[in-house]
Amino acid sequence: MRVITGTARGTRLEAPEGQQTRPTSDMAKEAVFSILHFELAGAAVLDLFAGSGQLGIEALSRGAKSCVFVDHSRAAQEVIRRNLAAAKLTPLGRVAAMDASSFLAGCRDRFDIALLDPPYDGGQLETALAGVAALMNDGGVIVCETDRRAEPPAMVGTFCIQKAYRYGRTKITTYRKRQEEDD
Repeated sequence: MRVITGTARGTRLEAPEGQQTRPTSDMAKEAVFSILHFELAGAAVLDLFAGSGQLGIEALSRGAKSCVFVDHSRAAQEVIRRNLAAAKLTPLGRVAAMDASSFLAGCRDRFDIALLDPPYDGGQLETALAGVAALMNDGGVIVCETDRRAEPPAMVGTFCIQKAYRYGRTKITTYRKRQEEDD
């Protein structure tokens, strides 16, 4: 696994050992960053269920100003810190050592981009989406990675599905704030 482009292009990233973490495929990662291409410069990013941190690190490499990486696994937290150091992006990242629900319940930060990649069979997506939607800045985008058969909710707070893409066994769903119709 490597950083695709930007200041850390080509940096090798490690993943936590075992079956707890499922790294995003290169095809899906390229798709996500194609979607976000024009929104990354100066963005505050949340990488929830961060695993190796590869999505948040890719965002930082491409110009995001900061990223909060959230993962409950101590092994994942250490891998994220090592990957940030390898990419020379440590000053731009913060690792939150807690589960997603605890982080969302106590977070006071606001984000422009949220990257969610919860365990496919964990049943955490809907709760996480609701918590993340409350932390988004106007114009923000939420990107979810799920199993291709998953049916994420159509609406979450003021956010609604903009588009869903399928890449092999993965579905990428983007949410944006619902546009109010002019009277």
